[in-house]
Amino acid sequence: MNRLKNATSPYLLQHADNPVHWHEWGEEAFAEAGRRDVPLLVSVGYSACHWCHVMAHESFEDDATAALMNEHFVNVKVDREERPDVDAVYMGATQAMTGHGGWPMTVFTTPEGHPFYTGTYFPRPQFQRLLLGVAGAWRDDRATVVSQGSKIVEALNEQAAFPSGPAPGTSTLAEAVTDLAGSFDAVNGGFGGAPKFPPSMVLAFLLRNGGEGAVEMAAATLDAMARGGIYDQLGGGFARYSVDAEWIVPHFEKMLYDNALLLRVYTQWWRSSGSDLAKRIALETADWLLREMRTPQGGFASALDADSEGVEGKFYVWTPEELVAVLGEADGAWATSVFDVTGTFEHGSSVLRLLADPDDGPRLARVRAALLAARADRVRPGRDDKVVAAWNGLAIAALAETGAVFSRPDLVAAARSAAVLLEEVHLDGERLLRTSRDGRVSANAGVLEDYADVAEGLLALYSVTGETRWFHRAGALLGVVLARFADGSGGFYDTADDAERLFQRPQDPTDNATPSGQFAAAGALLSYAALTGSAVHRDAAEAALGTVSVLAGRHARFAGWGLAVAEAALAGPVEVAIVGPDDDPATDALHRAALLADVPGLVIARAAPAGAAEVPLLEARGLVAGAPAAYVCRRFACQAPVTTVSDLTVQLTR
Repeated sequence: MNRLKNATSPYLLQHADNPVHWHEWGEEAFAEAGRRDVPLLVSVGYSACHWCHVMAHESFEDDATAALMNEHFVNVKVDREERPDVDAVYMGATQAMTGHGGWPMTVFTTPEGHPFYTGTYFPRPQFQRLLLGVAGAWRDDRATVVSQGSKIVEALNEQAAFPSGPAPGTSTLAEAVTDLAGSFDAVNGGFGGAPKFPPSMVLAFLLRNGGEGAVEMAAATLDAMARGGIYDQLGGGFARYSVDAEWIVPHFEKMLYDNALLLRVYTQWWRSSGSDLAKRIALETADWLLREMRTPQGGFASALDADSEGVEGKFYVWTPEELVAVLGEADGAWATSVFDVTGTFEHGSSVLRLLADPDDGPRLARVRAALLAARADRVRPGRDDKVVAAWNGLAIAALAETGAVFSRPDLVAAARSAAVLLEEVHLDGERLLRTSRDGRVSANAGVLEDYADVAEGLLALYSVTGETRWFHRAGALLGVVLARFADGSGGFYDTADDAERLFQRPQDPTDNATPSGQFAAAGALLSYAALTGSAVHRDAAEAALGTVSVLAGRHARFAGWGLAVAEAALAGPVEVAIVGPDDDPATDALHRAALLADVPGLVIARAAPAGAAEVPLLEARGLVAGAPAAYVCRRFACQAPVTTVSDLTVQLTR
């Protein structure tokens, strides 16, 4: 009776042996609830979620609890990463009804899918009482329950559309910097108190803004995260968030989206500052992505679990005794000091931090290598091998740019392989499917962030490689965005107009752990407009940024990527057309100089003279006195072409 054995989601497969009679989300579950005349119990989570595992072990693996669930409900298990639309509508209901949200999310609905009671994690005794209480209410007071569900749906659907304003200008962006300064933690970096999440999109905005105060906030935060426990000091890569305000103890799961976004930001920080720390963290994070997150098909897996052997963080933490056992007395004592192993976690163990670079760099490298090798013998956290289109789009952009900036062709090749996987597996005509696993695509339709982030990644890959297939593919995806996701008033819905109908069509223009679909779409539309001169794409991008004007002065933390895109729009964005033979070092030198420029949202088009007309920005651009040339433009109005790196650098200096 458990119907999860053929699921593509690793999270659903984790529950395939539960005594609960789980269904996947779909018509079959709703039809069964109608036939049995019982409510649905919708449980939403994801594979790397610690408290999802706890509730699974306590309740879903317990025969007595499962019996109650099976007797009184049709039980539906949802992977929020596969179905962000389902997660979004029920999370909205959960937050409206309880004042908070989180995962696992537990929702009781009518057979029509209308939520009437919601919550998150419930300990087993409380959960059993809740099951009996809800079942009793359904049996004895059905009219009240159904009415409550209808009222909740009605109230959610009557919520006013998110307000919008004009496209943000310079004063709006200055207001955002001021607002961010008001919540900036000047002691520890970051914004607000515990828990602290990596503010990736906000940092991208602050670096693009370039003002003294903005750069100081970004640099302090990037430095603190890189030296704290949220960063894996041995293997690279960032955990999902810090449970404290000082970046000491992470929630240990590692998400692809966090690391893709942070990789791009640390590379951006190096571009603007030349920081050795920025370069080290960028390259270590990129190497971690290739080493631990690549799938055999060339994509990138979604997440690493927080737990191993059923214990959160066990894979990552150390005691002084363990360091000595691996390194010997002298190096063990030195590592204990260098990595601040002072009992910062549980049972006398510590999360490693590197609060300052030691004087002996070679010794640090030797110690790190030895500890990493020893850690490889531990039981590793589980990996969610599901490939999510949107998050792979973020990884493509980050790896392409980092590989180009630091002359790492292997990183660019990895970005290209991921793009090929999305093209060959996730595309159905011009429509995008959200997830795949082991090269087998699911039936889950792509949502706005999938189209937008993949388009962003492909445009970045085009700028680095000059391969026009990625430019054309991005244009096709953005055509779907304009045709299928627009809300008619300048914004975008999160689902297409022909997607499965839920009780509400989700729409949230604000950033969460990733850029909102609307802001991501604005960024990709703006870049595509810069390469093509398309007023339609430019106008759509500016309209989508109207929300930024509303958020900037008081809620800038929820509009980081929109603010970053607005910086690019105000800068032009700058367009660089490079024309020259592919095998000419002078062409490569001009291209590299453009890639190294610290210019918000810069777009680059490159072609040999014979292929110049394929991308509109390259039309009528040619060699200068027989030499490769670069044209620096804004909205297709160009400065005089240059043929030397020094002259190009001058034109690109802001």
